[in-house]
Amino acid sequence: LNVCYFYSKRFLFLHPMKFRFVILLLACLLNIHFSSISQERTSKIPTIEVFPEFKSDTVSFDTDDPAIYYNRKNPAKSLIMSTDKGGKSGQGGIYVFDLFGKNIESKNLLGINRPNNIDIAYGLLGKGKSKIDIAVCTERNTNKIRVIKLPEMQLIDGGGIDVFQDEIQRSPMGIALFTDAKTNKIYAIVSRKEGPLQGYLFQYLLQVGDSGIVTGKLVRKFGQYSGLKEIESIAVDNELGFVYYSDETVGVRKYYAHPDSSGRELALFAKTGFTEDHEGISIYKTSAKKGFILVSDQQANQFHVFRREGEPVDKHKHELIKVIKTQTNESDGSEITSYKLNRRFRYGLFVAMSNNKTFHFYSVKNFFDEEL
Repeated sequence: LNVCYFYSKRFLFLHPMKFRFVILLLACLLNIHFSSISQERTSKIPTIEVFPEFKSDTVSFDTDDPAIYYNRKNPAKSLIMSTDKGGKSGQGGIYVFDLFGKNIESKNLLGINRPNNIDIAYGLLGKGKSKIDIAVCTERNTNKIRVIKLPEMQLIDGGGIDVFQDEIQRSPMGIALFTDAKTNKIYAIVSRKEGPLQGYLFQYLLQVGDSGIVTGKLVRKFGQYSGLKEIESIAVDNELGFVYYSDETVGVRKYYAHPDSSGRELALFAKTGFTEDHEGISIYKTSAKKGFILVSDQQANQFHVFRREGEPVDKHKHELIKVIKTQTNESDGSEITSYKLNRRFRYGLFVAMSNNKTFHFYSVKNFFDEEL
């Protein structure tokens, strides 16, 4: 480029009438040069396309968010739970699928008033020191969260736990369950359709009373919000103690998950490269401290992948390392597990919502073949 510049100056001095031609030549050279740099940077991020092993049976109205219930005694009998937000009446429910995407109608839990997101936790301490597994979903039209005993699919919340009480803006949407490794206490972190710029998320300690009914105690308000769209997707990393949530069109925000921790934001990443909304967040764990964070680029039908452990110089710096194109359409809810479930999903399972009333089941091996 410097050589071109030197000779163009000499050419201008000798041939001033051809000034425009030289400027055009320089502009072309500069454009080629910087375009090649841009392409080189883009080409460093690999993009792969994957196809589902199965597509689930359809729900009745409007799919939104899945959760994976791991059967420790018989992994091949693990279950996929998903929300159907319902029609205009707001009536919806939780649909249950096997690993082939077949709906197990006997386990469906219907009549929930617009369930939005759902998450699962293991070992909630019950009566007599017994432990139960639970799924918890948000119920938007009643401003509650609902607690379901697993695998029985039995509501054990006495009609629901009120959230965002005394707040002007309620309408719960996103939810993630955090289990404290030291105390085994389980907390529900809940987001809403709208909220303040500070303290957008509420955190509740889940407790089982003498009657066996689960209640929630508010223990924390935290989390920044841009005010631009909404916050729906939340994911918790129990082992590392972090919570992530999508501030749609802005990025992914990262905080400590423990209620007694600092309310300081640890990171805001995934700020560029998204077509519009940042949505579903899933965490794939390859070891105790390493793995990947997948974030839905909703309108582009793809997922951006970041390192769970961050970068070597900064564990809270998460840079894009891969883009995965799926066959889902506008996916805003997803879940992933690294457990071996069966021969087809021996490296784990990724489940993502598609807006045609289905969920897509992917083999994780196709996502991270080189890394596994």
